[in-house]
Amino acid sequence: MGVLNVTPDSFSDGGKFYSVPRAVEAALAMQRAGADILDIGAESTRPGSSGISAAEELARLLPILEALRGLLKIPVSIDTQKSSVAEIALGAGAEMLNDVSGLQNDSRLARVAARRHVPLILMHMRGNPHTMQELPFARDVLRDVISGLRRSFLLARRAGVAKSKIILDPGIGFGKSFAQNYELLAQLPALAKLGYPLLVGTSRKGFLGATLARNGKPAPPDERLWGTAATVTASILNGAHIVRVHDVPEMVQVARVADALASGR
Repeated sequence: MGVLNVTPDSFSDGGKFYSVPRAVEAALAMQRAGADILDIGAESTRPGSSGISAAEELARLLPILEALRGLLKIPVSIDTQKSSVAEIALGAGAEMLNDVSGLQNDSRLARVAARRHVPLILMHMRGNPHTMQELPFARDVLRDVISGLRRSFLLARRAGVAKSKIILDPGIGFGKSFAQNYELLAQLPALAKLGYPLLVGTSRKGFLGATLARNGKPAPPDERLWGTAATVTASILNGAHIVRVHDVPEMVQVARVADALASGR
């Protein structure tokens, strides 16, 4: 899954693809590089970020969806927490929904997914983007994530989303300590026991910057490629079905080799 942030303030590539021509160029480049899914997000969820209105989110999304219509052959996922945005984006050509709040922000999003018969990604987040790194971390991160994901998929199932349409994401970096992120990657087999496919997004995240720090300073996002590659490999070997990444050409190679390793095992 290739990440396309059409925001002015993303932690990893803020403003880089904020214009429609640049966003379309990036989307097509990811498709050529081997991405299987394109995930478009118009609202930043970086630590400390504040939300935007549905109108602003749609103003960013819709021109890009319109420009990509007929050009993109891979499915588009919309990274949104709002049912109104989800409904309109699906009507404009999107084929998946990715809710980083796990239906905690707007549970009606599940009804949209059920009515449209589209896949729904449910992520675990402790708190919200504005506060998630300021709240106390869970004492037992695995138990906390399992509990939160169970709550999310039960909401989705009650709203009519088919089990086959649900994908779970442990939410690496979303309200977890740096050490807890690594613990979750190691514990992915335990999350797989919930019975749903797993998506994992580690790309360029802060815990990698901390691990790769030099002279007391975290490595900046554009210097976290090899750290990302290591975590993508670990995710696949531990059972991830989808890896969400910014650097598609490089991570396609990583995924192919990790898949070969997993098959050999």
